[in-house]
Amino acid sequence: MIAWIADGETPVGEQKIGTEHEKFLFHRHDLAPVAYEGEAGIGALLGRLLTELGPGAEPIMEKGNIIGIIDSDGGAVTLEPGGQLELSGAPLDDIHQTCNETGRHLRHMQAAAAPLDIGMLGIGYHPTARREDIGFMPKGRYRIMSRHMPKVGTLGLDMMLRTCTVQVNLDFSDEADMRQKFRTSLALQPVATALFANSPFKDGAPSGWLSTRAQAWTDTDAARSGVPACVFDDYFGYEQWIDYILDVPMYFLHRGDDYIDVAGRSFRDFMDGMLTGFEGQMPSMADFQDHITTAFPEVRLKRFLEMRGADGGAWGNICALPAFWVGLLYDEEALEEATALAAPLGADDVMAARLSVARDGLRGQLGGRDVHDLAARLVELASAGLRRRARIDDSGGDETGYLAPLRNALASGETPAERLLRLYRDSWDGDLARIFEAERYS
Repeated sequence: MIAWIADGETPVGEQKIGTEHEKFLFHRHDLAPVAYEGEAGIGALLGRLLTELGPGAEPIMEKGNIIGIIDSDGGAVTLEPGGQLELSGAPLDDIHQTCNETGRHLRHMQAAAAPLDIGMLGIGYHPTARREDIGFMPKGRYRIMSRHMPKVGTLGLDMMLRTCTVQVNLDFSDEADMRQKFRTSLALQPVATALFANSPFKDGAPSGWLSTRAQAWTDTDAARSGVPACVFDDYFGYEQWIDYILDVPMYFLHRGDDYIDVAGRSFRDFMDGMLTGFEGQMPSMADFQDHITTAFPEVRLKRFLEMRGADGGAWGNICALPAFWVGLLYDEEALEEATALAAPLGADDVMAARLSVARDGLRGQLGGRDVHDLAARLVELASAGLRRRARIDDSGGDETGYLAPLRNALASGETPAERLLRLYRDSWDGDLARIFEAERYS
């Protein structure tokens, strides 16, 4: 298991950027969430998208249902539990390529969705739909998760059905580099949550939170989400991360097309041949690779590091998130300065900050410091790091321009969520239906 993670080590200069983003789908005539079934359902949409992507694309199937698409460019389109559609981007060299990939995907999506009168909404939490208004997608792992979630938290089903995120996946060169990047990014993740806060509504009204998505994660499942304290230990490394993963309760076994419910049982017992109901059977590496995907901390280590703290949002913010973290983590000088800012912080500081920034955004606190001040400094460091990377596009621009949404938020003191609240109050006259036109991808 350690060797599997270590196999992801990538030399400096060859490290890639993988961006993932989710969006809500809605029927434009009545703004209702889109179900899987039906002539204008998500299954039909994926079929149209498969045609739109061309002969190199291949469907991902489960029990006769199309549940995703593998694209010829190395990316994939997948389904989240409530029908949120995700682009899992290909490993790319720079933010220019990432933003081009995002544009290509959204244009293909628009072409496939328009004949079905389906729109796409970029936001972190569904603004109007109730939990019961959204149906689960036909994926076996989601049925198991949906049965287990209410046993371990009050907001797990909301997380599954009503949230969207944007995240970036980044490489590390060796165990020491992983440790530094993991600890620094985990400590500073609340700053990203604040900068990208974009989910102030729930059930058709203001929720009292600037990131309702982040708030939902605070009461989902403490055994597999949040802030793993082990990352802040001096001796943290691959082995300690494996220990954490093995202590995460299992969800399922994947056998052929079937997902078998073993929710709450121990992977350590499985390794000892003592998994209840499967005594004498031993796990494969495929079982471990499935299991590691069922841990949901704010930063997750697989063969790369996943930054998981941001709300879904506007097209520009999809490009801004990887720019922020690449500028901080892929430049040696910026990483050292970010590490120094993160050094005084521990797991308890970060846990407390998760709630602070979910409620107050840039006015929140992280380890006794104003998040706005930390965010301003980190955006400066990220910008300097991107300048030193000097990745130039065809028009002669470097990657720093992608940080513009963050600079604007810092200058105004207004997160995306606060902008939405202002529009709701001043321009929309309390009519939240108008968000679907204002914030849809077009």
